[in-house]
Amino acid sequence: MPSEISIRELYKLTKSEVELEKDQVEYVQLQGWIRSNRAGKNVSFIEMNDGTYFQSAQIVYDANTLHNYDEVAKFLTGTAISVIGRFVLTPKAKQPFEIQATEINCEGKADQSYPLQKKRHSLEYLREIAHLRPRTNTLSAVFRVRSVLAMAIHTFFQEQGFVYVNTPIITGADAEGAGETFTVTTNNGQNYADDFFGKHASLTVSGQLQAEAFALAFRDIYTFGPTFRAEESNTTTHAAEFWMIEPEMAFADLEFTMDVIEDMIKYCIDYVLEMCPEEMNFFNTRIDNSLLDRLNNVRKSVFRRMTYTEAIDILKKADVHFENNKIVWGMDLNTEHERYLTDKVVKGPVFLTDYPAEIKA
Repeated sequence: MPSEISIRELYKLTKSEVELEKDQVEYVQLQGWIRSNRAGKNVSFIEMNDGTYFQSAQIVYDANTLHNYDEVAKFLTGTAISVIGRFVLTPKAKQPFEIQATEINCEGKADQSYPLQKKRHSLEYLREIAHLRPRTNTLSAVFRVRSVLAMAIHTFFQEQGFVYVNTPIITGADAEGAGETFTVTTNNGQNYADDFFGKHASLTVSGQLQAEAFALAFRDIYTFGPTFRAEESNTTTHAAEFWMIEPEMAFADLEFTMDVIEDMIKYCIDYVLEMCPEEMNFFNTRIDNSLLDRLNNVRKSVFRRMTYTEAIDILKKADVHFENNKIVWGMDLNTEHERYLTDKVVKGPVFLTDYPAEIKA
């Protein structure tokens, strides 16, 4: 019987420094979805992805070997198939290996209405077919990196001895005015005494209240979960729903807290670059060709620590026109001010401390 294996495992084998024995994985069985099917008269090629790896596998099939060759040649993009074939290393070709199929069966048919084709679709178009967009290169890379980043966050804090705390998503707390809340209700009126909880309840804006209590029992804890803000702002820096990391540490001062933040960010960058090299190279090539340079700059940087007063002095002396050009001590900094400090002055990450208490929660 052929070995059941994933495309990810096959790529790992091709990158292994251990020489493969001829019968180790001579014949394999794969299941996945067709990305493209280039049918010829006697020899054809399927690009198949099984979701376990960013790169696809090339399936070669020919009329002399495959009994249902004519049927397989008509399989369309999106069709789910199972493949049995010979695993062949092809180090001189574009792909490091190929599967020479001896058997291909349809597990789920796609027809002409399948909306994804082998071309670049706009992100706006993909929003209209949200159930299929994880199959595209861009979105599959995004979601895999997000998955790996979540693992990196947990691994970092667990290795530091932190306890992971799950805080309530439905709550009556408003965490120091962190943002407008979404009300959770089972009735249409405003009489919360008759509501499910007997009082006003909302989706959490922060797990801070519970996190502080746990820190006084376990010393170092962190939360990592969904957070909701009912902010009427359509910008790239505001989201109605997002996941937030909130560590709380007893007996920690500000300097130690900044050390932990810097270490965590660098750890997460290293983790993703190691675990998702194909995805990150894709982003750097197709989405933002400065991405890897910027990430490596952060990895190598010593995060600058600057007081609010020092930042105001720098901004006052800046030879640049800000939209909010009136720089005075006591003002809250805008994005343009923050970008000037990070991009032009420090050329790297900045911790800005000692804000006036009046402008902070």
